[in-house]
Order: sequence, then structure tokens, then C-alpha cells
Amino acid sequence: MIGGDTVGVVIKASIGAVGALVMAPAALSAIGFGSAGIAAGSTAAGMMSGAAVANGGGVAAGSLVAVLQSAGAAGLSLGAKAAVAVVGGAVGSAWTVLSSWRGP
Repeated sequence: MIGGDTVGVVIKASIGAVGALVMAPAALSAIGFGSAGIAAGSTAAGMMSGAAVANGGGVAAGSLVAVLQSAGAAGLSLGAKAAVAVVGGAVGSAWTVLSSWRGP
């Protein structure tokens, strides 16, 4: 039989996974990585500028800025969605454990 604690962990892990999948595109857009490109004056623009300066004038393929821009423009790949869901699930599980912990 599955205990109530286990059910709580599974529920909160699921909430975390789904929440992360829903919020990831909104978070990318909020910092300036959108379908039309990087928004002027945004955090993303600052990141792109810093990356370009560090790389002698261009943004390196495969860099964080390039990957985030790709995700903002085309959406998350299946692998990225899986990674986001895993991280969200881990946060949800940690939330359950930490919220019920009473200390030593």
C-alpha cells in the first residue's frame, strides 16, 4: 500500500514538472528571448552583448545565449522539455520534503 507521504511527493513532483514546462517559454520571453529574436534593451540583449564582446564580436554557436535564443524562437526541443520537467519534478519533490521537515 502506498502511504500518504509518497502520494504527496508524487503530486508535488508532478506539479513541479508541469509547472516548469508551462513556465519555461514564458520565462524565456520575459527575459527577452522571443520568437522575433532578442528584444532590444532586455536581459537577453545584455547577455548577447557580453557574449559577443567575450568572443571577439560574435556569439558562439552552442553558447548559452545561442541555445536560449533558439529555444525562444523555435520552442523547447523534446530533450530540453525532458530536462525542464526533471528539474521541475526535483524541485517539487524537494518542496515536499523540506516543507514537512521538522529539524533535528
